[in-house]
Amino acid sequence: MTVLDSPPVNAPRPGPTAGTSTGSGQAQARRTELAAFLKACRARVTPGDVGLPPGLRRRTPGLRREEVAQLAGVGVTWYTWLEQGRPINASEQVLSAIARALLLDDVQRTHLYRLAGLPADDTGGALCPTIDSAMQKILDGLAPMPAAISNRRYDVLAYNAGYDALFPGATRAFAPHGKRNSMWCALTVPDCCNPFVNRDEELPRMVGVMRAAYASHVGEPTWERWVRELSTASPRFRELWASQQVAPPTTTLKVFRHAAVGEIRVQAAYLTMPGWPELYLVAYTAERPLDHERMAWITAHPDAPVNDHSH
Repeated sequence: MTVLDSPPVNAPRPGPTAGTSTGSGQAQARRTELAAFLKACRARVTPGDVGLPPGLRRRTPGLRREEVAQLAGVGVTWYTWLEQGRPINASEQVLSAIARALLLDDVQRTHLYRLAGLPADDTGGALCPTIDSAMQKILDGLAPMPAAISNRRYDVLAYNAGYDALFPGATRAFAPHGKRNSMWCALTVPDCCNPFVNRDEELPRMVGVMRAAYASHVGEPTWERWVRELSTASPRFRELWASQQVAPPTTTLKVFRHAAVGEIRVQAAYLTMPGWPELYLVAYTAERPLDHERMAWITAHPDAPVNDHSH
């Protein structure tokens, strides 16, 4: 691997960070944080971790700057500038090489990209973490009140028996729909089979909530791919997405139907999860005593068909 003492041809040159001015206090704070993060990550990696000899008279913990530059295939001078918090741009390709050299995991890589002012592809860890048993117990303890944990793209990551009974199209990912996602179910399941009744009123708000979340993920391949999939699958989504409307995740009325008990009216309340900023817990509270009785019944009879017909 050839190491350059200046940036490679495809590496950004020194200059103001994109979208900011050199004197911007926010940009400088981000560069300072980026420099501190790189130094800390470099100190945690030993030469042996990356297949380098330990060498003699190593006065600093971890790797030297020139070793990181060699492993990443960038110039020592350029990498030094990056660690010094100088106003230089860094491309996704170069940052990816540095992340590999420093053995960063998915969370650390995403953090690196954000500090550098680049959109970070979410590989699933942040948006779709593994829900631990304690959170599942909380969901189960809320039954028969339907409850689920979802991310900002409406993927359903965990749910209780009440939610499964009320909205099986969003939990069971059965053919031909194939997505464990409440937005996908609301948009693509045919009207005759869709348990979500008041979609015409709710879909503009739901898409608006997702549009607001998208602002933090513009350019991320995972999000862009999801928007394309929804746009291909649903003309209604394309129309709503193009409207550029945004909305907050507020408590709202949702109406469902079940072949065995009829209509069920619930208030959907959204609770944020500080440990997972990309996730939220949604709980459906019965609007009337009758709705509570019907939710209890369908939860106790999970095999009761939601629809009175099949295709």
